[in-house]
Order: sequence, then structure tokens, then C-alpha cells
Amino acid sequence: MQRPARGAGNCAISPHRPAVVVLRPHPRLSLVLQKRSILVALALLALLAVAMTASACLGQTYISPAGVWRTLRGEQTPYGLVVNELRVPRIVLGALVGGSLGLAGALVQTVTRNPLASPDIIGVGHGAAAATVLALATGAVASPAAMPVVAVGGGLTAAALVYALAWRHGMQPSRFVLTGVGIGVALSAVVQLYLTDSELDAAEQVKLWLTGSLNGRGWEQAGPLAVVLLLALPGLVWASRAARPLGLDPDTAAALGLRVDRARLGLTALGVVLAAAATGAAGPIGFVALTAPQLARRLTRTSQLPLVCSALTGALVLVTADLVARTLVPPLEIPVGALTSLVGGPYLLWLLGRRQRR
Repeated sequence: MQRPARGAGNCAISPHRPAVVVLRPHPRLSLVLQKRSILVALALLALLAVAMTASACLGQTYISPAGVWRTLRGEQTPYGLVVNELRVPRIVLGALVGGSLGLAGALVQTVTRNPLASPDIIGVGHGAAAATVLALATGAVASPAAMPVVAVGGGLTAAALVYALAWRHGMQPSRFVLTGVGIGVALSAVVQLYLTDSELDAAEQVKLWLTGSLNGRGWEQAGPLAVVLLLALPGLVWASRAARPLGLDPDTAAALGLRVDRARLGLTALGVVLAAAATGAAGPIGFVALTAPQLARRLTRTSQLPLVCSALTGALVLVTADLVARTLVPPLEIPVGALTSLVGGPYLLWLLGRRQRR
């Protein structure tokens, strides 16, 4: 019996090789998952469940977890209105919005290969805001219920404009980001001009929406966003496979058989749709799409941005931030977008300083 070579034996038990699990649900489809990523995803899911339970219990009226559970099961309790109509729909919407923003941020940062990029940078939030204020100014939207649809259309239009202007015989990530910054500044000026010249009531309505808040929102906004996420699942499965070679340089990715420009366009379109749908549901909430993918990557220690963990991190961050915003200075409620921006600003400065030291 021939003994294996020493070099081959050392390679087989190398401690530096990440432990992976291969899933093959179909003969033509296989998924490679790292065991650490699976453990991190389970831990994030458990933390998200704890945060959602705490958010359902805490507030101006404290409800025990057992009381929340009995109310959700349909038993007659004094907390039916608070749990079923006020807190639970808001919590579910927060998780969906946070997950969508985490996924959108991971996709955009994968395309640009820049941890400082996010859907906000490429004009999705600014486009949604500009479309909303223009619709209100021209009278095209008379009902607040139509604002999410207008916001989604504005975000998609702004991202398409950025992509078209940045295209020069191919899409360069640096040009894409800079074009998005320029378009975002121009659209922000449109919003500021409207706020300056509009009536007080209309300006207050737009300012509240621009801050980003889950207050007063629920199943009416969560339902369409959940449908968007379900329809995006096949695209996310494809994106998880395309992100691996796309994380390399373009020549290497092309040599591996990936159509780089088509993959970048597909990932960008998917991220923009998710970000626009989340913005239409809750308004522009800053820094969640920026921070969630980077936090998930540091937890999983993977070379590419993990989509599942990015979604769970975004959901956990937003649900926790909304809980703090509701209970920090009762009976007042801080808009969750203001709180995430307050926390995300120092994080952005730290990330800039870290890149400069490198």
C-alpha cells in the first residue's frame, strides 16, 4: 500500500483552509457555504429574535413576553391594539427594511469594490426624495399612500441615470461612485429648493419622510416589500455565485468565464430595486446599507461580502435602533433615520481613517 506524500498530507489538514459545506439542491446548482458564516448567521438570527421580542415588550406600556405570545395567538388580552396594530407590524417592517438595505449595500459594495459605497451614494435615496417632492409640488400625488410608489420610481430612475452617465465602453466602479455623488448633490438641491418655497404643512410632511421613520407604518408597507424580497430570491441566489469571481480583478473574473459588465449591471439593478423598495416603505434611512455589510464581513471573516449575514445584520441594526428611538426619551419618538445617521457618522469617519492608515 503506497503511503501519501508528506506535502499532500499537510495540505489536506491545513488549519488555514476554511471549513466549508457544499449544498447541491439541483444537479446544475451548488452552493458553497463556510461553516463560520453558518454559525454567524444562526447567532444573528437568534439576536434578531431577541431584539424583536424586546421591541414588542418595551414601550410606554410594558408587556411581558408571555402576554405578547398570548396576544399573537389570538387570546383575549388588554394588549390587542398595542401588540397587533402598533408594535408587531412596525417590528416586521423594520426587519424587512433593514434586511433589504443590508442586501442592497452588500451588492453595491461588491460591484464598486469600495466599502464606502452604498445605495445612498449612487443616488437612490436622493432620487426617491426628489421624485416625492416634485410629485407633491405639481399635485400629481394627493394621497400619502401613493408616496412609496413615487419614491420607488424616483430611486430607480436616479440609479439608471447614474449608470448611463457612468458608462464609457464599460462600467468603471470609481466613475460610477463619483457620478452618483454628483447626481445626488443635484437632486438634494431640488429637495432643498422645494422645502424653502413650499407651504408649512407640506414642508413638514416631506421633512418627516426625509428623516426616515417607522412611526405610523405597518402591514400596508410591509406587504409590498415582502413581495419584492420573495421575487428577488432567485436573483440573490445568482448574485451569491457571481459575487465570488467579481471580487477579483476584472481580467481574472473574465478568465473564469464571468461576463463582468453584465454581472455588474445585474448586481447593481438588484441592489437598487431592494434599496428603492425599502426607501419607499420607510423613507431614506441612512448608513444601514453602508455599515451592515462591513459588520457582517468582519464577523464571518470571508473574502467576499456575505449576503445572508448582511441582511440579518441590517435587520438587527434597524430593529434595535428603532427600539432605542422609541424608548430613549419617552413619550417622544426619535425618527430611526436620525438615530442611524447619528451612529453611522462616527463609523464612517473611523472607516475613512482606517483606509487612510492602510
